[in-house]
Amino acid sequence: MNRWIFAAVAVAVMAGPLAAQDVHLGLGVDIGVPTGDFSSSYAGAYSQSYNTNLGVRLTASFPVDRNLAFRASLGGSTFTGTAGFPDGSSENLQDDMFTLGGEAQFFLGNGNALRHVGTYLVGGAELDFERFSASISDPTYFPDSVANRSRLALVAGIGHSFRYYGRGRWTLEAAYHKTVTDVNTMNGFPPADYVRLSVGMVF
Repeated sequence: MNRWIFAAVAVAVMAGPLAAQDVHLGLGVDIGVPTGDFSSSYAGAYSQSYNTNLGVRLTASFPVDRNLAFRASLGGSTFTGTAGFPDGSSENLQDDMFTLGGEAQFFLGNGNALRHVGTYLVGGAELDFERFSASISDPTYFPDSVANRSRLALVAGIGHSFRYYGRGRWTLEAAYHKTVTDVNTMNGFPPADYVRLSVGMVF
């Protein structure tokens, strides 16, 4: 009971200053470039690799002061790939990923979190809900095997929000996404490590 009371008080204390500021909502397109074992991995003669993908992301940035904001995000993307076997046969692979993220944004120099303009550093964590599927044809329609995974990832990067006309402004961001739990490349679940390049609008 005491833990619930403490949690409620903590939420109330944090909600006050966050609610007092304007929330900046964003919509963007992500390009994911796999790295490490996600790009290509080998286990003897067996190999697997995933390709560059496109995804979408919704964000909500809550300013705390001029230089700091907390950001929540929802994202969705699909990585496709192939797996090769010692006998020369192959499979098509697919990793459908839905992410829930929470990050801190640190606006540098003349940047302003209250107006969401300028250069910022971003870092935090994401919970990835992934669906791995494989098929000798197309896993989207005919998966021969399916496995679901919920994994934690860390994200760090840099972005820039350009000065605006009215309320909207363009944003560019580059970040690195690294899976840190339930990594098992040998069993077909490589870490979803990739460079994420994003372009979008914040309002």
